[in-house]
Amino acid sequence: MSQTVNGSAALAIRDLVVTYPGPPPVRALDGVSLHVAAGECLGILGESGSGKSTMCRALLGLVPEASVAGSMRIGGRELSGLDEAGWREVRWSRIALALQSTASLNPVLSVGSQVAEPLRVHMGLGEREADRRVAGLLVDVGLGEWAAQRYPHQLSGGQRRLVLLAMALACEPDVVVLDEPTAGLDAATRNGVLDLLGRIRAERRVSLLVMSHDADALEVLADRVAVLYRGWLAEMGPARDVLDDPRSPYSWALLNARPTLASVKDLRGIRGNPPDLTVVATGCPFLERCHQAREAVCAGGRPALAPPLGETGTRVVACARGGVVPLLSARSLRKVYTSGGPFHRQRTTAVDDVDLDVREGEVVGLVGSTGAGKSTLGMLLVRLADPDGGTVTFDGTDLMAARRGQLKALRAQIQMLFQDPFEALSNRLTVREVVREPLDIQEIGDASSREAAVRRLLVECRLPADDAFVSRHTHELSGGQLQRVALARALILEPKLLVADEAVSMLDPSEQAKMLQLLKHLQVQRGMAMLFISHDLSVVLRIADRVLVLDGGRVVEEGSGGALLVAPRHAVTRSLLAASGRDVLFGRGGREDPGPTPNVVDLEAYRSLGTHEDKSHEDESQGGGWT
Repeated sequence: MSQTVNGSAALAIRDLVVTYPGPPPVRALDGVSLHVAAGECLGILGESGSGKSTMCRALLGLVPEASVAGSMRIGGRELSGLDEAGWREVRWSRIALALQSTASLNPVLSVGSQVAEPLRVHMGLGEREADRRVAGLLVDVGLGEWAAQRYPHQLSGGQRRLVLLAMALACEPDVVVLDEPTAGLDAATRNGVLDLLGRIRAERRVSLLVMSHDADALEVLADRVAVLYRGWLAEMGPARDVLDDPRSPYSWALLNARPTLASVKDLRGIRGNPPDLTVVATGCPFLERCHQAREAVCAGGRPALAPPLGETGTRVVACARGGVVPLLSARSLRKVYTSGGPFHRQRTTAVDDVDLDVREGEVVGLVGSTGAGKSTLGMLLVRLADPDGGTVTFDGTDLMAARRGQLKALRAQIQMLFQDPFEALSNRLTVREVVREPLDIQEIGDASSREAAVRRLLVECRLPADDAFVSRHTHELSGGQLQRVALARALILEPKLLVADEAVSMLDPSEQAKMLQLLKHLQVQRGMAMLFISHDLSVVLRIADRVLVLDGGRVVEEGSGGALLVAPRHAVTRSLLAASGRDVLFGRGGREDPGPTPNVVDLEAYRSLGTHEDKSHEDESQGGGWT
């Protein structure tokens, strides 16, 4: 094997552009630059249509119908511009490809003869030596010598994948490109393939370029991960950094949509449709689907790869805003209530030194028992109450320093959905007047456009929008209908942040489920952020990307919903899990002693749990009249 110096680039790609002829032409790769070091595994993560398979084929000169520009180098050899004779010198011996589809295997030739073919053609081995090498290769990939006499149809899908891998390794190339090596495999076979690839890489010091939509597989296998979108690199860096804490808006949305064993929230895909590759993007390619896009910033030009805002190191993102940014940030937030007379004054710390971030497009759950400080914190974050210490920043603006005029404009971007719509909404107003009121206060549009907006929001919130319904007074509606009217009112100004304070706790289980589904649907479609406050952890886990547990005014635990469910660290979190049906979840018969937290969760039992009606209410006061 022709190996490069350890740590140098075995494969280097610079400004690679691949365009398929039209009409209209399709630009499948658009200026990709990356490298793979000797012995390294680089994972390429992306949706279907992102350009992964095109990259595989371009690296082996298998796109004769396409226009290829840019540089591709194996060691010191330039691949761009090679004729077919030049490609034959490189394929198999310097760079090899294991395709996703096993249809590339010839059904009328034995496995042994197909694995032997590159050995005979490219290495000039005789039949006996080739057969000996084939036997060793089949053993190396976990099949055994017996497989040489079989035909492809006599093997399982996973075994045929291993045959393709044996063929790719046959001529001891510097780089092996694998196209979706785990796609379509059962869990046991998939894990076996990943173990095998790791062992082969260690033993042979071969470089791997792995194309996959399976982030969990790349987390096991890859040293670094590059995220590909529309033929364009959105993020690249150490695998753990990119997969555990993605900083590109596209990476964040893609990874947030994946199911995991610990997934308990309802999953939603990335909003919008995949891009039209016949149109060359002039601004950020992810602009139309991005939850934090700013037209003035993001449409002006293609963002270059650079370290994320506030970071140093080897990770880079292509984002005009510096990667995923916080929309709302609180630091050292504190609120103390004083009660009693002059000689017996009592001080109660409702919020105690809280730090909190809500990123654009993210749903953050805030959970705690009654009196934990949840509602107080929610009101501080939107300045319905003033803190006794700390700062709150919203979209780059100091919320505490905002004056009346500025605060009015900010409140158009921050809306609240309260626990009790009967208290929050005036019973003297009609549905039309309730939903329209924020537009009236903000002086947005004329009477006709306001009426159209009211009816559009009612439809979005799955309510009637006919004359009879909009003319009804709020006291004529059911609790579920009225809460959806309150949601329509909160969304009519198209806020960037929705604070939902116990928004489903007064609803029956059926209405709870409908409201949670509606909230998540609208949050994804609008790309807005949400702070979801509740005492019921089972409800929070259904909707939140990240959860903060509050007790005594302090954040005592923070993590993804799955992490808190599988391995809660704090006693308060374990107590909230028990109160939310943990005994059923973990198959316990009694409720007196929740016992230690198990490592394995019966997720099917969890998913079968209905959300339950809880008639308890927060002692903390609610605000009203938020516009």
